Amino acid sequence: MHFADRLNNVETSAIRELFKLLGKPGIISFAGGFPDSAMFDVEGIREASNAALTQDPGAALQYGATEGFGPLREQLAQFMAEKGAKDVAAEHLIVTTGSQQALDLIGKTMISPGDKVIVEGPTFLATIQCFRLYGAELISAPVDGHGVKTDELEKLIAEHKPKFVYLIPTFGNPSGALLNAERRLEVLQMAVKHQTLIVEDDPYGDLYFGEPPPPSLLALSASVPGSRELLVHCGSLSKVLSPGLRVGWMVAPEALLSRATMCKQFSDAHTSTFAQATAAHYLKAGRMPATLDNVRSVYGKRAHTMGEALRKQLGDAVEFVQPEGGLFVWARLTGAGGKVADGNVFAKRAIDNGVAFVPGAPFFCANPDHATFRLSFATAAEDKILDGIARLAKAL
Repeated sequence: MHFADRLNNVETSAIRELFKLLGKPGIISFAGGFPDSAMFDVEGIREASNAALTQDPGAALQYGATEGFGPLREQLAQFMAEKGAKDVAAEHLIVTTGSQQALDLIGKTMISPGDKVIVEGPTFLATIQCFRLYGAELISAPVDGHGVKTDELEKLIAEHKPKFVYLIPTFGNPSGALLNAERRLEVLQMAVKHQTLIVEDDPYGDLYFGEPPPPSLLALSASVPGSRELLVHCGSLSKVLSPGLRVGWMVAPEALLSRATMCKQFSDAHTSTFAQATAAHYLKAGRMPATLDNVRSVYGKRAHTMGEALRKQLGDAVEFVQPEGGLFVWARLTGAGGKVADGNVFAKRAIDNGVAFVPGAPFFCANPDHATFRLSFATAAEDKILDGIARLAKAL
């Protein structure tokens, strides 16, 4: 068979390949990027699905509008308003099959082969694969513990004049970095100055452990005239409610939103109406605040436990910024004391010692830092975290 040339630009996910090694008995995994299924509000979702089937079963089980189920769009607009994006109306968003589909729709509608797109280095691996599938030339913008370095980003925008810039400002995957308020405003200001589209991916913004993070770019755009017309915001219920529902959404300028809706018609007609109706009833029932309080508490304790264990067990052999939210610790091997300094080598040694994580190199679209690696604390209980980090120390 002669496959499409676009497939020459992508390869299978390094993370998915790693999962093939996790069948070994006794493996403690810090590799996954998903929430703990024990945190799911099963009873609340059951009540919501029952309500969907009881109150208007015809609507819940029938084909629906490509833009999304009306009651859910209303609830999502209210959900964002509660977080500061007060001028988002239901008609300003479409419901997507997870925020991953939103990224795919952006690729379909915006990227022509050879177009330049700026992403963070490191960034979400599936984004790299998705944008490359559509022929993008990816440019890497450096990050630190406070998110993308805006001075470097502006230089790259001026030099490359990208089709758009893709950022995860709040507890990024894999970096865990939190873009501070000053840099957020600078991003919006440079979008207007250079007339450059900014894509804000925000699947982790509700998973903070202490003080809430700064408002999203979407919420802040009201204070930077002209920035709203140059901003796309992608959200998801996957990390806070259930990834199995596959409910995400995209807020975008009307011209982009209409074309994305057209492309979605070709892809899946619409996101599962039953899943949307269930999510709408769940949000309407008011259970989300308690659910978020629970997951923030549990993940916060696990993140603290992992950070303390890394400092105690691995010492100066690694460096990292303690995450303030999200699901990940992003660490870098220093090679101190002659310890291993390559993330791929370390990953193989770790598997031999019964613990798994993801080496960092695949998260870079260019110039990978081979000393980096990503740990997820979300799905491991605190005793497993302590055991797993002790095993990591032996792998050094």
